[in-house]
Amino acid sequence: MKELPEVNESFEELYRMLIAPIKSKLLLTGIELKVFDQLSDQRSAEAVAEALGTHPENTRLFLDGLAASDMIIKKNGLYQNTPVTQTFLVEGSPTFLGQIFNFWAQSFYVSDLSKLVKKGSPPPPPEAVGGFEGMLAQLVPAMANYERAGTAQRVEDIVSQLPEFPSFKKMLDLGGGAGLIGIAIVASHPSMKGVIFDLPSVAKAAEIFITEYEMEDRMEVLGGDYNHDSIGEEYDLIWASGSLYFGKGDMDSLMKKIYDALNPGGVFISYHDGLTHERTKPDIMALGWTPTALMGQDMGFNQGFIADSMLRVGFKSVRSRTLNTPMGPMDFDIGRKEKMLDSNKTIRKEE
Repeated sequence: MKELPEVNESFEELYRMLIAPIKSKLLLTGIELKVFDQLSDQRSAEAVAEALGTHPENTRLFLDGLAASDMIIKKNGLYQNTPVTQTFLVEGSPTFLGQIFNFWAQSFYVSDLSKLVKKGSPPPPPEAVGGFEGMLAQLVPAMANYERAGTAQRVEDIVSQLPEFPSFKKMLDLGGGAGLIGIAIVASHPSMKGVIFDLPSVAKAAEIFITEYEMEDRMEVLGGDYNHDSIGEEYDLIWASGSLYFGKGDMDSLMKKIYDALNPGGVFISYHDGLTHERTKPDIMALGWTPTALMGQDMGFNQGFIADSMLRVGFKSVRSRTLNTPMGPMDFDIGRKEKMLDSNKTIRKEE
């Protein structure tokens, strides 16, 4: 008589993978229909359907799905945002992340994964570079919301505690996008001035936020391509957050440009992902890079890649730590340039 197989494993995790796209679709549809805008206070499904002009019964079912996914709360037949969705998914809020979520979702989506695995990545279209800059410029408002949704505040707190911070006079936010991180760092210092460097269209768009935060007298923008153009000079601090990927092919050349742009005793801080376990962990980072890697742009950094480059080009010391973020653990690498006493002598500061 044939016996049933002995099974010591559960396929629960595999099944949860299958239903995971339902959650993401609920999230993106809620953003598209502006459902979360209706739920700052408790409301019935009928009231939400009437406000949105949607089908009453399917609206109720949709709201139940959001509640099952812990994106909203259902109590006594009424629905309301959670603190998280209230903070990040209500349009018009300075921390609204709907636009950047849609952008990320598009970049994560691969239409024909099996074809990419079988045939390899397609050649990039000839207009890719110019189109990429235009796309980034349009995303600047979404970048601003992402930066001020907790990242800028946390970075400002860490950077302002550096022992050298009181002596800083000028900083560079390299590949700064909307520039909210650079603005936050400069604003926390009594007199330091700052420069936001990015592609010309992106840098121009960042001026909006310099004006919004009334930093015109302390912040300016500089447009260019950091791989080919000057990034300025005489900085005491250079900050780069998720912006060095297009220098990966020749990181030492870019790092040397950063090193040379610093004053003696200056500090460079890199805030990027660091892949481990043969580029398979952290899973949230490795999976996020998988679609772009399959398309021929494998840009994720191995842990230590940037720190090693810092040391090779001459930084006196590099201190690294890992910060937990909503997008996964990030490497926070601090490189310090030698402080020159004169052309022949150096001051070596104990760390």
